[in-house]
Amino acid sequence: MSEITMYSADWCGDCRRSKRLLDELGVAYDVIDVEKDPTQIEKVKEINGGAQSIPVILFSDGTHMTEPSDPDLRKKLEDLKLI
Repeated sequence: MSEITMYSADWCGDCRRSKRLLDELGVAYDVIDVEKDPTQIEKVKEINGGAQSIPVILFSDGTHMTEPSDPDLRKKLEDLKLI
């Protein structure tokens, strides 16, 4: 299991953007597709205080980001020393 888990869906533009950045930076991550496993949307809502917004990116330090911008995600990866 990697240090990052992303809740996403194929149709989600923000999800594709975050995946592209992680791939470009060579950062490993696990993906949970909420379309393929709709029960996972409950976890997304739990994390987001009821909102179904994705992507939700969970980090090994116990924090998460929802719909992060590329600069914010890159900064978080730097802080975690993943890049």
